[in-house]
Amino acid sequence: MSGNQPRMLAIAEINNREPMPVDMPEALSKIWATDVFNLATMEEALSKNAFKAMKNTVQTGAALDPGTADVVAAAMKDWAISKGVKFFSHIFYPMTNATAEKHDGFIITNSDGGAITEFTGSLLIKGEPDGSSFPNGSLRMTNAARGYTAWDPTSPAYIMHTDNGATLMIPSVFMSWTGEALDKKIPLLRSNAAMDKSARKVLSLMGETDIATLNSSCGAEQEYFLVDENFASSRPDLLLAGRSLFGAPPAKGQEFDDHYFGAIPERVQVFMQDLEDKLYRLGIPAKTHHNEVAPGQFEIAPYFESANVASDHQQMLMTLLKLTAKKHGFLCLLHEKPFAGVNGSGKHVNWSVGNSTQGNLLDPGSTPDKNLIFLLFCGAVIRGVHAYGPLLRAAIASAANDHRLGANEAPPAILSVYLGDQLEKLFMDIKEGKLNETAKGGEMDLGLTQILKFERDPGDRNRTSPFAFTGNRFEFRAVGSSQSVSGPLVAMNTMLADSLDWIAEKLEASLAASSNQTEAVIKVLQELMQQHGNVVFGGDGYSPEWHRMAVEERGLKNIPTTADALPALLEADVIELFKKTGVLTPVELASRYEVYAEQYILAIEVEAKLVVDMAKTLIYPAAMSYLSDLSSAISGAREVGVELDATVVNKVAAETGAMMKAVEELSSLIGKHDFDTTEDHMKFCADTIRGLMDEVREHADYLELEVSDELWPLPKYRELLFFR
Repeated sequence: MSGNQPRMLAIAEINNREPMPVDMPEALSKIWATDVFNLATMEEALSKNAFKAMKNTVQTGAALDPGTADVVAAAMKDWAISKGVKFFSHIFYPMTNATAEKHDGFIITNSDGGAITEFTGSLLIKGEPDGSSFPNGSLRMTNAARGYTAWDPTSPAYIMHTDNGATLMIPSVFMSWTGEALDKKIPLLRSNAAMDKSARKVLSLMGETDIATLNSSCGAEQEYFLVDENFASSRPDLLLAGRSLFGAPPAKGQEFDDHYFGAIPERVQVFMQDLEDKLYRLGIPAKTHHNEVAPGQFEIAPYFESANVASDHQQMLMTLLKLTAKKHGFLCLLHEKPFAGVNGSGKHVNWSVGNSTQGNLLDPGSTPDKNLIFLLFCGAVIRGVHAYGPLLRAAIASAANDHRLGANEAPPAILSVYLGDQLEKLFMDIKEGKLNETAKGGEMDLGLTQILKFERDPGDRNRTSPFAFTGNRFEFRAVGSSQSVSGPLVAMNTMLADSLDWIAEKLEASLAASSNQTEAVIKVLQELMQQHGNVVFGGDGYSPEWHRMAVEERGLKNIPTTADALPALLEADVIELFKKTGVLTPVELASRYEVYAEQYILAIEVEAKLVVDMAKTLIYPAAMSYLSDLSSAISGAREVGVELDATVVNKVAAETGAMMKAVEELSSLIGKHDFDTTEDHMKFCADTIRGLMDEVREHADYLELEVSDELWPLPKYRELLFFR
């Protein structure tokens, strides 16, 4: 069989593909949240008292009594069965950035041998998966396996439809038998409670009396790549590692900037419409979609929701992206850097805090200099990023995200805060003890009568900042595209709670010493900016000058790899932060370090094994076949008296030999585990294993550009990135 046959067959399959039939999408009003057991559905299905109790729990986090749970369970079962559901599942989020499900039937048998359906409050409230078989950081041993899932009534249950049927999904938390958090949801709920408690202190000191429960909100912009499944099936690296471990850059990539916000390919548009139809039925408010910078790269962004629900919806979105892509003949890649030399993918987490009485506390309004509560909460964020920058970096650390952050392609691995011209000047004035009136953005006038004039924003955007203020929220731009948003939200909520506690303590003393509220607030913020203002930066975050200035002059940390980042979880100030806020116990925090470190090591080892396997079984045979063909051609020419230049033969032979030498060295080091500490093991993976993988790739990518196209076994970037 010819080495190129799978690739050629894939091209033929794509060229002969029949267009996928398109169903016209139904009206939003008909499909919105039809598969969600939300408050609107509950109001119809529950008694007045049960609905009132559920509404209070959803909106304030109030406790729910077991009797109400029984009523809710019965109504939820009837609603689900009416939609063809036969199974239910507590869905939870272990420390893997993935989702986990355990499906149970509603069915039980009676003494007559008949079958009936049953779903009680106790079944709704509690499930029992194995607590030792999920990543748990030594919290659970194999012989101590019990773990529990528990219903989270603040996130609505929903029905997930697949070709194999429908299942009632019940959002849940996951804990050990001894009560430790084994998931990403429990810390998120705890961090929100800590932030609410601390925010109330500040609001009360500012004279607010009617204070509803505060919640963080989240809107996560999701970037992803689509690759034709016919090509992806011939790429073991894409299938098993989520990124291409080999591949020379194509003649045309993203240099022309012609893909960004360009016309969406018809095949992708059909996929997007199908995806959004599914999302709307699940009550996920997908608002925006467009082409991203790189060819084959796209983005979808939802409207803001409460952080807990948004986190669940993000997990559902990633699942549906992959499932829907497969239906349309694509492989959806959520890896942060699936193609070397091509723009990578991130997940920009837009984050704010607020409630129903005070509104969005990070909205400056039209006169931010007079909005003292906004200034205090914005100042709290500035302090939090400065005090806990390494924690924020650890919260987004992964082997995949290192390809973006370490290379300074995405927002760099130095945590800084961008405020925009207007707010930066305001806070720098406060640092000097002044509070001046803020400048307006002015009117946008193009001198064209047919173009309406409008008020320009008072500040620009900054795409190079990892943590940027964007009008009424902060955007954490360095989160990885494949990551759960829960980890970053936990870190942001917890650092905010700590900073608000600091502000409350200072503000109480300042108000006691001054009868003027504005002066008291400015005094607190002046101290805050003098201690933490170094983290505010409005310039080019990619520039070498900033990297030098940030570290040498401002004392910020440049943390390029996960091996450098994760040890922050073991620092005394981070342990104390989570302990005093009640978000994570020291044991729970240590378990997360162990789990994330293990995931990092395993991810790199899997990639290294793939590099060895693909180099030996795919690339080396192709190179040797090409050398054989060239040698035969040279010999044949000599027989007829023609002397051909052997330079190419020599170069291909040298590169092949160098590649295999690096492969053998890499192979000998995979699985090396005799390290004194986990940190040493991570550093070995980051510095040695990754370096050898890059060396093998460098030789292989040279060979791709030299070996005959018909012999090359792997689909190339030009085929993977550009649709047909």
